[in-house]
Amino acid sequence: MKAFVRTRSLPGLLLALLLAALTVLSAGSPPASAATSVSTIAEALRKSPVYVDPAASAQLSSGESDALAKQIKDADKPLFVAVLPAGYPTSNLFRNLRTATGITGLYAIRLGDRFDARADSSVLPRTAVQNLVTSVQGEKDAHTQLTDFTNSALTNMNGSAPSSWGSSSGGGGISTTALITAGAVVVAGGAGAYTLVRRNRRRRAAEQQAALDRLRVVVDEDITAFGEELDRLDFHPAEAGADDAMRADYERALDAYEQAKSAMAEARRPEDVRAVTQALQDGRFSLALLAARREGRPLPERRPPCFFDPRHGPSVTDAVWTPPGGAPREVPVCAADATRLADGRDPVVREVDTDYGRRPYWDAGPAYGPWAGGYFGGGLLPGLLVGTLLGSMMATPSYAADYGTGYGDFGGGYEGGDTSGADFDPGDFGGGFGDGGGGDFGGGGDFGGGF
Repeated sequence: MKAFVRTRSLPGLLLALLLAALTVLSAGSPPASAATSVSTIAEALRKSPVYVDPAASAQLSSGESDALAKQIKDADKPLFVAVLPAGYPTSNLFRNLRTATGITGLYAIRLGDRFDARADSSVLPRTAVQNLVTSVQGEKDAHTQLTDFTNSALTNMNGSAPSSWGSSSGGGGISTTALITAGAVVVAGGAGAYTLVRRNRRRRAAEQQAALDRLRVVVDEDITAFGEELDRLDFHPAEAGADDAMRADYERALDAYEQAKSAMAEARRPEDVRAVTQALQDGRFSLALLAARREGRPLPERRPPCFFDPRHGPSVTDAVWTPPGGAPREVPVCAADATRLADGRDPVVREVDTDYGRRPYWDAGPAYGPWAGGYFGGGLLPGLLVGTLLGSMMATPSYAADYGTGYGDFGGGYEGGDTSGADFDPGDFGGGFGDGGGGDFGGGGDFGGGF
């Protein structure tokens, strides 16, 4: 009976030994797919803005990582940076990381020697993300690339750092005596504070009025230029060959002209100018449609105006342009400026009066933000102005209070740094890794594309 038992258990004993050996081998040599989980990365990013995977520690030292994290925290911006090994799985990486983190922000990933980023549109529009990624693309050194990207991103993005990153406040409570003393100081200084607030309000109102007065000169030039275009237009609604579509285009152009004049007459603050230039942009597009119909050409697509001077009319293509001291970026240009750039010549730039003489509008005062926003709204403007004086001004926290955002709403019910969980636009985080911060937003989010 005992011999029978030993004979029957021998195969089972061998199987157990084989499984044990396989377990030991597996523990000693983990497969390539055993990467750090997205949830682990997300948990780390909820505590600190920079995460470096242990398998990618050679790319960014702990000192460099700490310095980058401190810079982001000091700027009080929701920028998340992850450094991952080259073989890390990329399918739906940005979307899954954003879902796991649950915080509205800008997410940048260095994956081996590749780099890409995505952001909630309330933090940074897609075009701006694309331009920022392109400006550092190809940099082999991780520290240099992430530092350059961070420097540019922090001056252009919206929102505040998430509260989960904590603060540097020390422990211990506040004594009752301290509270009473503080309250007495507040009461004693109340009258003085009220006077100071009133003085600041008057100063701000005077500054806004001065900015509007200077801006009115430029806007009146724009309105006059569009009116002259209408005067030169050799079109009569009753002429032979005119159809209802042509007449509708013409009527829309006339309405836009009147709307621009009316909006400028009613403008009381610099941000009110945005409605004026937006109406002029609509009117010029109507004229472009009318011209195409009369000449029997295909109707043009709706494009922003020429970046160098919106009075040139709707753009026809994009061209690479590098501002002095800035990074290259694609800007919409008219046919004439596209030819000039292709020939190595300077474009014809819209200059305005400043305290330092005539300057391009992007190197003028902050009031030109709303003026440009009416022409280049919908999230396009921040990316175009990266690295320019106006772009830097518009990125400051005080700008929106004095001049409005200039380029319109970024959409979404959450601000940068808010905890939204999985409530976000998946299109903001789709596309293939390496598509430049935008890519194909209609796909399934396969990050393997492009490599």
